[in-house]
Amino acid sequence: MFKLTLEKYLRSTIVLAIDTLTSTVASGLVLIFAYLLRSSSVSERPFVVTWVIAAAIASLLAFYFTRVYKLVIRFSTIAELSRICIAALGKEMLLAVTMVAFDGDMPVLLLAALLAMDFLVTVGALLLTRATMLGFYWLVKRARNAQKPRPTNILVFGIGDKSAAIVPRLRESSHYRVVGFLMHDKDHKDNLLMGKPIYYCNSDKDLRHVLSKSGADGVLFARSADAHEERNDLARICQDLDVKMFIVPDIDEMRDGKAPVPSIRKIRIEDLLGRSEIKINMKEIHDNFDGKVVMVTGAAGSIGSELCRQLARLGVKHLIMFDNAETPLHNVRLEFEDKFPDLEFTPVIGDVRQPERLDYVFREFRPQVVFHAAAYKHVPLMEENPCEAVNVNVHGSRNVADKCVEYEVEKMVMISTDKAVNPTNIMGCTKRLAEIYVQALGLAIEQGKHPGKTTFVTTRFGNVLGSNGSVIPRFTEQIETGGPVTVTHPEIRRFFMTIPEACRLVMEAATLADGTRIFVFDMGTPIKIDDLARRMISLAGFTPDKDIKIEYSGLRPGEKLYEEVLATKENTIPTDHDRIFVAKVRKYPYESARVMVDQLHEYAQKVEVPAVVRLMKRSVPEFISKHSVFEIYDKERETETPNK
Repeated sequence: MFKLTLEKYLRSTIVLAIDTLTSTVASGLVLIFAYLLRSSSVSERPFVVTWVIAAAIASLLAFYFTRVYKLVIRFSTIAELSRICIAALGKEMLLAVTMVAFDGDMPVLLLAALLAMDFLVTVGALLLTRATMLGFYWLVKRARNAQKPRPTNILVFGIGDKSAAIVPRLRESSHYRVVGFLMHDKDHKDNLLMGKPIYYCNSDKDLRHVLSKSGADGVLFARSADAHEERNDLARICQDLDVKMFIVPDIDEMRDGKAPVPSIRKIRIEDLLGRSEIKINMKEIHDNFDGKVVMVTGAAGSIGSELCRQLARLGVKHLIMFDNAETPLHNVRLEFEDKFPDLEFTPVIGDVRQPERLDYVFREFRPQVVFHAAAYKHVPLMEENPCEAVNVNVHGSRNVADKCVEYEVEKMVMISTDKAVNPTNIMGCTKRLAEIYVQALGLAIEQGKHPGKTTFVTTRFGNVLGSNGSVIPRFTEQIETGGPVTVTHPEIRRFFMTIPEACRLVMEAATLADGTRIFVFDMGTPIKIDDLARRMISLAGFTPDKDIKIEYSGLRPGEKLYEEVLATKENTIPTDHDRIFVAKVRKYPYESARVMVDQLHEYAQKVEVPAVVRLMKRSVPEFISKHSVFEIYDKERETETPNK
């Protein structure tokens, strides 16, 4: 109850009454001042009564229509306070009209002098009143906060607009308090920003000095791009000195336009691995999906569910969520009912391996755009279950593509992987086979060799941060249980991309595509998994190899030491987007691709593993197994096709 009273201790109607009373008293003071200057005409009783009553009514009307009483006093800015001047000016205009009507013979210079004086006194009185209200508020708040634990003192990195905006944003917080700004530029050292000192820091020695001088407990990054840029500088120094790091969540963490709670959180490994903001033409993307029926397969997965979230903000007419995982899809449904109450969406339990179920969905909802994200993705598991990998990743993709053609879907976007490039495992090869079929079908349609109008787009990218079953959630779980953290090899490296970033690029690629294309994304610089594990341990407040051990378990079946670089000048063609490229790949005739997929599905249905793997290797000659029992079939192939 006390908290509610503190935050809303003056209702807007009370503020309106106080403003009106203050303004009226100010007008009365003006008359007294004029009387002291021996202006006899203002001392006459009719004039005084009219002036005071007119001032009260004019103030009430001016303040009501300019809505100055609605301003939240504790968040007042110069721009908002200027509205008080406008309201006071409105009061003087109404007062002038009233007094002229009352006494048309009143000297113009006298009236003008009275109104000018009244304007100045009114504005001053209103500002003084608000300052008093604000002072009382802070006294009460300080008394209340004195009974609470001391807030975390933080230094904000940078002096840009977003950094400066943190100060008023945290003024109300009982958990965080800004004590200064931190930057690498000496030119601004000892200056003030928003009343807070700016400190220089470029080494661990500098940071120790600043922490001691300011009493700060941690560093706050106002932008995710800053955290990434400082990953090997300030962030590394903070980790070495065990200094807390915080970040302001960006728009990707908002849901339905609402800010996340809390508005500040501790920094995560994803923040340090992310990249600078990707420039996306949101207008073109919005226009591309606005008012359309869109279907997402694998809608309950990491990529699929994020695609659904982003599509929900693009004005789609109807969103079809297709997945065979009951509980995850139920959870997505609950989330969307809460976050997107105005969105028309339909969750559908179904399996891409079942053409009949797909046919029902396409027939019932007639999607115009389909995002195909349903797939089996875990490399070691698919190495042990190659027939199921074929059934889902190859046959399932073929089923979705065929239904898109049959029901005249405008565009199908298939989510692929960097593991499809020179695959060394079953999972990667099945994704490459799916690419082959989809591309062959799309090209056959474009060349008039197959009926249909669907455009097929494939997007390749690497690992996504925080996806279900990925390395980061696994490391987090191991750290929480005290370790050890298991890394397969000390030199293993992977490309990473955040889930929202990947989904934005997928939608951008879908917008760019005007024909059958395989798009690849610029994945940036590969990350050493051993370094990733050590940084995660440090971020959790532990010392690697001391508090939590790191163990090397050896490469898993089908696993590469280094992933393929997706975008090079030799294997791609640039597009209008600097992060998206068109892959140069071998093209297959549709008929041979169809026969190949039919044969693979037949073998997989009979669980004839050797036949499945042999056909996969014949169909994708660059598929060479690594650390796998299927290496034997590579040796067979070498015997059948000796080097020339």
